[in-house]
Order: sequence, then structure tokens, then C-alpha cells
Amino acid sequence: MCANLQSDRAAPRESYISVRGAELYCREIGQGRPVIILHGGPDFSHSYLLPDMDRLSDSLRLIYYDQRGRGRSADNVQPEDVSVGSDVEDLVGLMNYFRLESAAVLGHSFGGLLAMEYETRHQDRVSHLILMNTAPASRDDYALFRQSRGEQAAADVEELKVLSSSPGYEEGDPDAVADYYRVHFRATLRQPEYLERVIRSLRSSFTKEGILKARDVEDRLMDETWLSSEYDLLPKLERLGIPTLVMHGDYDFIPVECAGHIARAIPEARLVLLKECGHFSYLECPDEVREEVGDFFRARASRAS
Repeated sequence: MCANLQSDRAAPRESYISVRGAELYCREIGQGRPVIILHGGPDFSHSYLLPDMDRLSDSLRLIYYDQRGRGRSADNVQPEDVSVGSDVEDLVGLMNYFRLESAAVLGHSFGGLLAMEYETRHQDRVSHLILMNTAPASRDDYALFRQSRGEQAAADVEELKVLSSSPGYEEGDPDAVADYYRVHFRATLRQPEYLERVIRSLRSSFTKEGILKARDVEDRLMDETWLSSEYDLLPKLERLGIPTLVMHGDYDFIPVECAGHIARAIPEARLVLLKECGHFSYLECPDEVREEVGDFFRARASRAS
């Protein structure tokens, strides 16, 4: 079924957008309400979301892009050019390019954190917020994630330490990095075939140069967020009034408590816990995700009218 997913839809529209000294790669597919998709990592590109996230394009106009310094947006960008602030302002530039006064924003994993950062700084430009398997919003919740990870998959943690110290991984060898993420994600994907699909999608965009640059970008963003002793977005989220859908899997390796803290902080938020689902809900629970997203937009449209 997934092999025919793309052939059933119009071809995606690709472009490069000049934003503040960078060329951001963009990919559009579908028609209707615009939804900007923020990928996770933060050292990944949008490629791991495909083709499964495209299922939402039967009723929505999905706008993907590779964040500055990652994927196809890496050329002529140095890691020191990237910060949370630059990522937020790139999103402003992207919306300006597409002439969107406001739009729905969907963030997956670390993309959820970026979406929240954007929302707290540019609330007037977000019509709806969807946080899918979102990363934690505070240093304390990141610590909760790390503790839970160590308790649930101690063997994986030890294996990851060995893999991350190997020459291949340190040098950015794509196969060695793919092996690392195969272990990293196997605790959050119940079905082995889904794990291999995620790894294949990630591996398809890996290059040695790209891996090393994106890794440096990730270090910078980590220093600004979870590794900062005072990092806590939750108080800022309490002042928001944006309709928000928080979707989390009951098998996600990020504790549901982290998503719960976000949903309780945002006054207009609804938390949905997807059963038998891990960190890649768009892949593992596609029908449920599409139904929840559709209901979310329909309910908000009904209330507005």
C-alpha cells in the first residue's frame, strides 16, 4: 500500500527559498489548508517523514522544508549560523515567501519543540498547532526522558555508547550512523519492519559531510535548550491561546508525562494518547492520526462559525 502512496497523488512541488543567507529546500504536496511540517532530529532532514506523512495531503496542503544547516538546506551554512532564534526566523521567512499571514504548524519530535518556540514568539502567525510525538518542553522533562530511557532500555543505552565511540560513527560514516539509530529507535517501534523503514528513510539522505555538519548544529541547539539549566517553555505556553492538538503514543520512548505537561500548560490544548503506537505515529497509526487531525480542524472550524 505504501509503495503506491505517491502514485495516487499529484507530484510534489519542490523549490529553494532564499532566507537570510541560506537556501531552504521546500516540498509542497496537496491542496487545501496550509500546514507547515517541522521535522525532528534536530540533526535530520524531512526525508524520514516520507512517504507516510503525505497521507494527510488528501485534504491538506503540506509544506515541508529542511531546516537551516540540515538536509538539502545545508549548503553555504555553517553550524555557528544556526540557533533556535535563526530557526524561528527562517520559519517567518518561509511563511512570508508563501504569503501566509498565519498557518497551521505541525511539529514532530524536536520539530514540536521548534513549533512551540515559534508559537511563543509569533503567536499571531499560528492558526493551529499540532504536536506529534513532541520532544520535552523543559530541561526537567528532558531529564525525565533520559531517566526513563535508561530504565526501560539499559542494554540499548550501553550499546549506543559503544556505537557512538566507534571510528565510523565519529567520522560520520552513513552506515555506522544508520546502525546507531537502528538501536536508538528500536525500543519505540513495536514492529521490526517499521524500524527498518524509518532507518531506510533516514539513510537515504545521509552523507558524511551532512552528518558532521548536522551533528554540530544539534550540539548548538541542545546547548540552547535542554542542556541549559534554566530552559523551560512551559510558563510561556500558559499565555497562549492557540488551538492545539498534542498526539502521543503509549509506546513512545518519550514519557507521556512530558506531553501531558505541555497539554496542561496550553489553555486550548487537547491531548490524544494513541494506543499501540510509538514515536512515529504517522507511520504506525496512520488512520488514527488522519482521523484525529481531521476532527481537530473540523471541530475548530465549527466553533469558529
